[in-house]
Amino acid sequence: MDLVMFLYAIEHLSRVARVMKSSGGNALLVGVGGSGRQSVSRLAAFMADKDAFQIEIIKGYDMNAWHEDVKKLLTKCGGKGEGSVFLFTDTQIKDEGFV
Repeated sequence: MDLVMFLYAIEHLSRVARVMKSSGGNALLVGVGGSGRQSVSRLAAFMADKDAFQIEIIKGYDMNAWHEDVKKLLTKCGGKGEGSVFLFTDTQIKDEGFV
């Protein structure tokens, strides 16, 4: 991934990485499109040695598919004890039940 890191992005990266390294840490990143939230989150997940999990919205993605994806993530985190980062963008909300 090619990134141009400027001071503001590095400050956000350090904040997100600190939250991800803390036990039970979670964050809600808000900003305009193209501001680098996803890139910073993926890089911070890599720095925290966690796997980034993101759902793929395809045609026909419904509540059952959502439940399966969440079940897969929770099994990985809770059952196997692996650290994960759940990336969920506003464009992936197909049904308000997802939130």
